[in-house]
Amino acid sequence: MVAQTFSRWAGKHFPTREKLEQNRWIRPFAHLVLKPDLWRFNRRSVPRGIALGLFTGIAIPFAHSPVAALTAVVVRANVPVAIATTWTSNPLTWALIFPTAIAISNTLGFHVDMTAFRALLHSDASLGQWAGWLLSKAAPALMLGLLVEATIVASIGYGAAALGWRTWIGQKRKRRHHRKG
Repeated sequence: MVAQTFSRWAGKHFPTREKLEQNRWIRPFAHLVLKPDLWRFNRRSVPRGIALGLFTGIAIPFAHSPVAALTAVVVRANVPVAIATTWTSNPLTWALIFPTAIAISNTLGFHVDMTAFRALLHSDASLGQWAGWLLSKAAPALMLGLLVEATIVASIGYGAAALGWRTWIGQKRKRRHHRKG
Protein backbone atom coordinates (compact mmCIF):
# COMPACT_ATOMS: atom_id res chain seq x y z
CA MET A 1 0.00 0.00 0.00
CA VAL A 2 2.73 2.45 1.01
CA ALA A 3 4.88 1.37 -1.93
CA GLN A 4 2.01 1.95 -4.37
CA THR A 5 1.27 5.39 -2.91
CA PHE A 6 4.94 6.38 -3.12
CA SER A 7 5.15 5.02 -6.65
CA ARG A 8 2.19 7.17 -7.77
CA TRP A 9 3.63 10.24 -6.03
CA ALA A 10 7.07 9.65 -7.55
CA GLY A 11 5.54 9.18 -11.00
CA LYS A 12 4.00 12.64 -10.80
CA HIS A 13 6.93 14.50 -9.23
CA PHE A 14 10.12 12.86 -10.51
CA PRO A 15 11.32 13.57 -14.05
CA THR A 16 10.95 10.74 -16.55
CA ARG A 17 13.89 8.92 -18.02
CA GLU A 18 13.19 10.56 -21.38
CA LYS A 19 13.28 14.06 -19.88
CA LEU A 20 16.55 13.27 -18.13
CA GLU A 21 18.05 11.98 -21.39
CA GLN A 22 17.14 15.31 -23.02
CA ASN A 23 18.66 17.43 -20.24
CA ARG A 24 21.81 19.12 -21.56
CA TRP A 25 23.66 18.67 -18.26
CA ILE A 26 22.93 14.95 -18.01
CA ARG A 27 23.25 14.04 -21.69
CA PRO A 28 27.08 13.53 -21.56
CA PHE A 29 26.67 11.13 -18.62
CA ALA A 30 23.34 9.57 -19.67
CA HIS A 31 24.90 6.21 -20.56
CA LEU A 32 26.17 5.95 -16.95
CA VAL A 33 23.49 7.69 -14.89
CA LEU A 34 20.46 6.27 -16.64
CA LYS A 35 21.31 2.57 -16.35
CA PRO A 36 18.07 0.78 -15.45
CA ASP A 37 19.67 -0.98 -12.45
CA LEU A 38 20.29 2.39 -10.78
CA TRP A 39 16.58 3.27 -10.91
CA ARG A 40 15.06 -0.03 -9.74
CA PHE A 41 13.93 -0.48 -6.16
CA ASN A 42 15.52 -3.64 -4.78
CA ARG A 43 16.97 -4.95 -1.52
CA ARG A 44 20.51 -3.91 -2.36
CA SER A 45 20.16 -0.57 -4.11
CA VAL A 46 17.62 1.04 -1.76
CA PRO A 47 19.65 0.68 1.49
CA ARG A 48 22.74 1.86 -0.40
CA GLY A 49 20.80 4.87 -1.69
CA ILE A 50 19.53 5.73 1.79
CA ALA A 51 22.98 5.44 3.35
CA LEU A 52 24.57 7.46 0.54
CA GLY A 53 21.92 10.16 0.70
CA LEU A 54 22.16 10.50 4.47
CA PHE A 55 25.97 10.59 4.39
CA THR A 56 26.12 13.11 1.55
CA GLY A 57 23.35 15.27 3.00
CA ILE A 58 25.18 15.65 6.30
CA ALA A 59 28.83 15.65 5.19
CA ILE A 60 28.34 18.10 2.31
CA PRO A 61 26.27 21.11 3.37
CA PHE A 62 25.56 22.43 -0.14
CA ALA A 63 24.93 20.88 -3.58
CA HIS A 64 24.65 17.42 -2.05
CA SER A 65 21.98 16.09 -4.46
CA PRO A 66 24.22 16.13 -7.59
CA VAL A 67 27.09 14.64 -5.59
CA ALA A 68 24.78 11.88 -4.30
CA ALA A 69 23.49 11.17 -7.82
CA LEU A 70 26.98 10.84 -9.28
CA THR A 71 28.24 8.79 -6.35
CA ALA A 72 25.19 6.50 -6.61
CA VAL A 73 26.40 5.51 -10.07
CA VAL A 74 29.78 4.44 -8.67
CA VAL A 75 28.42 2.45 -5.68
CA ARG A 76 25.39 1.11 -7.63
CA ALA A 77 22.85 2.71 -5.31
CA ASN A 78 19.32 3.71 -6.24
CA VAL A 79 19.67 7.22 -7.69
CA PRO A 80 16.20 8.62 -6.80
CA VAL A 81 16.45 7.28 -3.24
CA ALA A 82 19.94 8.75 -2.80
CA ILE A 83 18.78 12.17 -4.04
CA ALA A 84 15.56 12.14 -2.01
CA THR A 85 17.39 11.11 1.16
CA THR A 86 19.77 14.06 0.90
CA TRP A 87 16.70 16.26 1.37
CA THR A 88 16.54 15.16 5.02
CA SER A 89 19.35 17.67 5.41
CA ASN A 90 17.67 21.05 5.17
CA PRO A 91 17.69 24.37 7.05
CA LEU A 92 15.38 22.93 9.72
CA THR A 93 17.49 19.85 10.39
CA TRP A 94 20.76 21.81 10.31
CA ALA A 95 19.71 23.29 13.64
CA LEU A 96 20.26 19.76 15.01
CA ILE A 97 23.03 18.57 12.69
CA PHE A 98 25.53 21.39 13.34
CA PRO A 99 25.37 21.37 17.15
CA THR A 100 25.63 17.57 17.17
CA ALA A 101 28.71 17.71 14.94
CA ILE A 102 30.24 20.32 17.21
CA ALA A 103 29.51 18.19 20.30
CA ILE A 104 31.12 15.18 18.60
CA SER A 105 34.22 17.26 17.78
CA ASN A 106 34.45 18.51 21.34
CA THR A 107 34.14 14.93 22.62
CA LEU A 108 36.99 13.89 20.33
CA GLY A 109 39.24 16.56 21.83
CA PHE A 110 38.84 19.39 19.34
CA HIS A 111 37.56 22.70 20.59
CA VAL A 112 34.71 24.44 18.85
CA ASP A 113 33.46 27.54 20.59
CA MET A 114 29.75 26.87 21.12
CA THR A 115 29.11 30.33 22.54
CA ALA A 116 30.34 31.96 19.32
CA PHE A 117 28.24 29.49 17.30
CA ARG A 118 25.11 30.22 19.36
CA ALA A 119 25.69 33.98 19.11
CA LEU A 120 25.92 33.75 15.31
CA LEU A 121 22.91 31.45 15.17
CA HIS A 122 20.66 33.73 17.25
CA SER A 123 21.73 36.98 15.64
CA ASP A 124 21.28 38.03 12.07
CA ALA A 125 24.90 37.20 11.31
CA SER A 126 26.17 38.04 7.87
CA LEU A 127 27.77 35.53 5.55
CA GLY A 128 31.12 37.20 6.29
CA GLN A 129 30.71 36.63 10.03
CA TRP A 130 29.89 32.95 9.45
CA ALA A 131 32.88 32.63 7.11
CA GLY A 132 35.12 34.21 9.74
CA TRP A 133 33.93 31.70 12.32
CA LEU A 134 34.45 28.78 9.92
CA LEU A 135 37.95 29.95 8.97
CA SER A 136 38.99 29.88 12.60
CA LYS A 137 39.82 26.61 14.37
CA ALA A 138 36.18 25.69 14.03
CA ALA A 139 36.27 24.49 10.40
CA PRO A 140 38.47 21.38 10.82
CA ALA A 141 36.68 20.42 14.02
CA LEU A 142 33.27 20.96 12.43
CA MET A 143 34.19 18.90 9.35
CA LEU A 144 35.44 16.06 11.53
CA GLY A 145 32.22 16.15 13.54
CA LEU A 146 30.12 16.20 10.36
CA LEU A 147 32.01 13.23 8.91
CA VAL A 148 31.62 11.18 12.10
CA GLU A 149 27.95 12.14 12.39
CA ALA A 150 27.34 11.36 8.70
CA THR A 151 28.98 7.95 9.05
CA ILE A 152 26.91 7.04 12.10
CA VAL A 153 23.61 8.26 10.62
CA ALA A 154 24.32 6.56 7.26
CA SER A 155 25.12 3.27 9.01
CA ILE A 156 21.90 3.44 10.99
CA GLY A 157 19.96 4.34 7.83
CA TYR A 158 21.48 1.43 5.92
CA GLY A 159 20.71 -1.03 8.70
CA ALA A 160 17.14 0.25 9.16
CA ALA A 161 16.46 0.14 5.41
CA ALA A 162 17.87 -3.38 5.03
CA LEU A 163 15.91 -4.60 8.05
CA GLY A 164 12.76 -2.81 6.86
CA TRP A 165 13.10 -4.33 3.38
CA ARG A 166 13.60 -7.80 4.85
CA THR A 167 10.58 -7.38 7.16
CA TRP A 168 8.40 -6.10 4.31
CA ILE A 169 9.30 -9.07 2.08
CA GLY A 170 8.75 -11.51 4.98
CA GLN A 171 5.28 -10.09 5.62
CA LYS A 172 4.48 -10.21 1.93
CA ARG A 173 5.48 -13.89 1.78
CA LYS A 174 3.50 -14.67 4.91
CA ARG A 175 0.35 -13.05 3.46
CA ARG A 176 0.83 -14.95 0.21
CA HIS A 177 1.27 -18.21 2.13
CA HIS A 178 -1.93 -17.58 4.17
CA ARG A 179 -3.91 -16.88 0.98
CA LYS A 180 -2.75 -20.16 -0.59
CA GLY A 181 -3.32 -22.19 2.60
